[in-house]
Amino acid sequence: MADPTGFLKYDREEPKKKSKEDRLHSWGEVYADVDPGERNEKVRKQASRCMDCGIPFCHSGGSGCPLGNLIPEWNDLVRRGDWAAASDRLHATNNFPEFTGKLCPAPCEAGCVLSISPDSGGPVAIKRVEQTIADQSWEAGYVQPQVSEVASGQRVAVVGSGPAGLAAAQQLTRAGHEVTVFERDDRLGGLLRYGIPEFKMEKKVLDRRLAQLRKEGTKFVTGCEVGVDLTVEDLRAQYDAVVLAVGALRGRDDKVTPGRELAGVHLAMEHLVPANKFVEGDGPPSVDAHGKHVVIIGGGDTGADSYGTATRQGALSVTQLDQYPTPPSTRDDERSPWPTWPYILRTYPAHEEAGERKFAVAVKRFVGSEGRVEAVELQQVRVQKDPSTGRREVIPVNDEIETLPADLVLLAIGFEGVEEMPLLSGLGLSLTRRGTLSCGADWQTETPGVFVCGDAHRGASLVVWAIAEGRSVANAVDAFLTGASDLPAPVHPTALPLAVV
Repeated sequence: MADPTGFLKYDREEPKKKSKEDRLHSWGEVYADVDPGERNEKVRKQASRCMDCGIPFCHSGGSGCPLGNLIPEWNDLVRRGDWAAASDRLHATNNFPEFTGKLCPAPCEAGCVLSISPDSGGPVAIKRVEQTIADQSWEAGYVQPQVSEVASGQRVAVVGSGPAGLAAAQQLTRAGHEVTVFERDDRLGGLLRYGIPEFKMEKKVLDRRLAQLRKEGTKFVTGCEVGVDLTVEDLRAQYDAVVLAVGALRGRDDKVTPGRELAGVHLAMEHLVPANKFVEGDGPPSVDAHGKHVVIIGGGDTGADSYGTATRQGALSVTQLDQYPTPPSTRDDERSPWPTWPYILRTYPAHEEAGERKFAVAVKRFVGSEGRVEAVELQQVRVQKDPSTGRREVIPVNDEIETLPADLVLLAIGFEGVEEMPLLSGLGLSLTRRGTLSCGADWQTETPGVFVCGDAHRGASLVVWAIAEGRSVANAVDAFLTGASDLPAPVHPTALPLAVV
């Protein structure tokens, strides 16, 4: 039984960060190292704020966690100090809680009953509790390989080693199938490896979990583009089922703003990938912010990742642009009522370190000389929908022009879907209007025996949705191969977060 008055006894408390100076001179994670005993005691108090609310929206798939994490249960176990049982309950629904604890924006906290009113002191620090359970699990040796005692004799190929592919692979391996994960990059992890900066999640965290998968029996092949290095014919001949977890990495480009062709204007991933490879020890990055005035276009997660990367590379200045007005600091109950995801201003640790953000502005043109960008011209704008077409329009509000120096411009304006690749055409698959791969209720594409999950199916989304889809597709593949499955399936292919329409 939780403590129903815990939220009255303890204030919500965020983990302590390193100093800004230390963060700017290091690629390590931004949070300060704390003695595990002290950390655990602080987090026990945070878990005590979980109020036994009766209807826990936090672990509802629509308004909270799509994995169905048993949050009230492991909150109470942490409150009691039973870390081993808390680890069991957390890993029962989440293969990789250390990934979500570091990277998920926590829709569970938005759905927490304590989010209804700011008078409560804020939601339970669910993400912090989850991360601490994960840390304690590794430190205490609770995380061990789970080797299947049976062998199905069935072989499964998983294409893509991001969180969706890894979750599917681990579940299927534990069910007794022989699973091989193919990754076209030189290292495993997908966006976890080359999209997420080291200061958000150190790659030793990923490598530790990959070692567990290997000990359980999952096989990995890197530097292999399926459809090219391994033909589709050989793929289908060698494997009884195929899971496509290839992501949605086709970056959205700006094809209309004058000056886009200038050198120094890049998609954000062209900056993040070589920066992450540099941290891995692969030599100087091809796109480097050192000594440059950097302008980042786009106000989301990718823009914040580029922001923090640029400051650590030694940029002279960093400015992040957003077409929309500054969001409110608290939830607007008319626009995003509880328990939906609130539309509020989100400040990442990178924003606290250096640079600035500008809202309600858009680039009129990129300015340069001798073929290289030197500045951007900005206008104040408003965003509206065309009443006849429903399309979004960006309208200048006046004729005033502001010029910013810009030696490096990074476009972080989203993703358009799955990249075109020989694998898809070889399997007879085509993309939807959204740039994704469709599937039936059993996660199977129109090509029999070929399944899809993660961003390739959903479009660019959250790590927690990727893991949920990976677990669900594993259930479908297991049933396809054996006739039935006891593996959990937390989400349906048509599942969507709760939202106001």
